[in-house]
Amino acid sequence: MTTTRLFFATDVHGSESCFLKFLNVPKIYKAKVLVLGGDLTGKMMVPLVERSDGKYEATFLGIQHVISREEIGGLEQKIQRVGFYPHTTNADSMRELQSDPQKLEELSRQLIVGRIRRWLSIAEQKLEGSDIEVYVSGGNDDPEYVDDLLRESRRILDPEGNVSRLVDGHEMITCAWTNPTPWKTAREYEEQQLQDRLEAIILRVGKLENCIFNIHVPPIDSGLDLCQKLDEDIRPVFSRGQPVMFGAGSTAVRSVIEKHQPLLGLHGHIHESRGAVKIGRTLCLNPGSEYSEGILRGVIVDLDERRVKGHIFTAG
Repeated sequence: MTTTRLFFATDVHGSESCFLKFLNVPKIYKAKVLVLGGDLTGKMMVPLVERSDGKYEATFLGIQHVISREEIGGLEQKIQRVGFYPHTTNADSMRELQSDPQKLEELSRQLIVGRIRRWLSIAEQKLEGSDIEVYVSGGNDDPEYVDDLLRESRRILDPEGNVSRLVDGHEMITCAWTNPTPWKTAREYEEQQLQDRLEAIILRVGKLENCIFNIHVPPIDSGLDLCQKLDEDIRPVFSRGQPVMFGAGSTAVRSVIEKHQPLLGLHGHIHESRGAVKIGRTLCLNPGSEYSEGILRGVIVDLDERRVKGHIFTAG
């Protein structure tokens, strides 16, 4: 019986290092199917502001940098590696951006679009002539126009909202949307809406027993969704000096997994909850994320037609 090796990673949040490592997976781990879950986009712009003396000033990872024009490229590369967006500007333009939210939003979109298009171009060159299947989708942090960008690619497939049929016969459903978060991100649903969306996709699956559920948010209280609780002001909650932890996953996701019992669940969203758990017959995985360190955390899964033969977590 043929074995398929799948590699899954998620939550790269704009990290150039992580994305480039993802593209190297077939060479290193011999995977034939690559799946990159959301979130793709970075969380922050880092201005490099020109001063009156011709040098440039930037605050990056809490450190104040003063550099020459010749050193801009090196700092930009460091900023890109951890997922942020460098933006070289002057003091007047910076003040204008800070006073005009619409211009700031337009710039943010330009930076996101530019990076994703560059990634797609790199991927197309690197994968040219290969038979590797590559699926890349957004997450709750990603604006919906990210889907349009991914669909421009001639080589990468965006599986969001669809049933993908992998080369070995496995089917895969994909959902970027999550239950509500304290940050009110781009793609959030109340639990019933999320369950309705998932069930509508699942209806199109032919064989649920060998299906892969690529759902960004993990099932609630699975151990793959454990994170620190936040208060109404998005501040960490402590009790007797210890962080208060809770399951931030989705009741809807747990419900569809318990009901339909797919072969495999691929999840992310909660960066610190790397792990594996069985819900009935379904093996659910969250590889975690250390994008800000430039470390690609992933998981290799070996599948045959009817079962998961094995899995191993990776980091590098």
